[in-house]
Amino acid sequence: MIYLDNAATTKIDEKALDVYNYFSKVDFFNPSAVYATKNSICLKEARQAISKKLGFEDLDNVIFTASATEANNLAFSCASNDFVISNGEHPSVYDMAMHIKETKRVSFCPLSKNGEIDYEELEKILTPDTKFISVMHVSNETGAINDLEKINSIRNKICPHALLHVDGVQAFCKIDFNMKKSGVDLYTISGHKIGAPKGIGALIFKNKNKLKPIIFGGGQEFNLRSGTENLPAIMSLKYVVETRKPDPNYIKSLKNVLLNELTDKDIKINCEGGSPYILSLSFIGVRGETYVSMLHDRGVLVSTGSACSSKKKGNRILTNMGYKEDRIISSVRVSFFETNTVEEVSQAGKIMLNTYHELKEKMNVQ
Repeated sequence: MIYLDNAATTKIDEKALDVYNYFSKVDFFNPSAVYATKNSICLKEARQAISKKLGFEDLDNVIFTASATEANNLAFSCASNDFVISNGEHPSVYDMAMHIKETKRVSFCPLSKNGEIDYEELEKILTPDTKFISVMHVSNETGAINDLEKINSIRNKICPHALLHVDGVQAFCKIDFNMKKSGVDLYTISGHKIGAPKGIGALIFKNKNKLKPIIFGGGQEFNLRSGTENLPAIMSLKYVVETRKPDPNYIKSLKNVLLNELTDKDIKINCEGGSPYILSLSFIGVRGETYVSMLHDRGVLVSTGSACSSKKKGNRILTNMGYKEDRIISSVRVSFFETNTVEEVSQAGKIMLNTYHELKEKMNVQ
């Protein structure tokens, strides 16, 4: 199998798995236990590693969660009303906004044709009463990168006291980012997108006093998210954060290798530029679901979009970018990681092109 759905999840790093196993089998103690001094120290060191990666030197600005979805939901506890949400958000943000919209004021900001938030519209939507803004750093659907500096500037001009939350799941440890200097107040990350295990996410914040508890119990994670910390996964994430060396130029070369194989005028790129790790394509004339299924049977794993949206019809992101139905229903997402090789990507491209031609012929598409 050639795996090209790394935006959904990545294979765990072998040494990160060794770390996970060590803290599962050897130093497996509960960090809250009075005798587990070493484990408690490890937990603090993990917070420090993530803080440093984002430009901080603070131990108390990282709360570990079971997922980025939970971290995104937790971020909403910072405000009681007047939310502004990008239409390009992951379901864990967008669906949360739709849920609270029943009782709170929530506004949605459209996307521009290139997949970024529409900055001019954002400036019109924000008001002095806005309390919370949420926007994705890198789109999990298209790879579009939002200009956080520009968003922060607009925020400071209109509603400087509003909190800016950013879903950084597809950006963390892939592109350089200094949260401390950015003006971002809350930033969400996920372990399994960068070679750490599933089941570990985090919310990094500048002021934890703004957050409200969402899980009550033993008082772990600053009394905001009670429950025994998943130390094996946390330490595995720490290892990845400290050792991972992203290579965007290599990823760009993989992307180019694939595109060079896909020589058909009916294959369209849905987002130019952006993150090289994610490539949204439309194979005009065929249904994305059918095409992805055929590719799976032939040993190439890609997707029609976000795994968290796989049970929902259509594609909200491409629709908001203004694409017509033929482009949307034929869309496929390919996503790369440093574990992919040039040879397998080239082979995948050949299989994808041949499969596309075969499927078009079957459907009598000229």
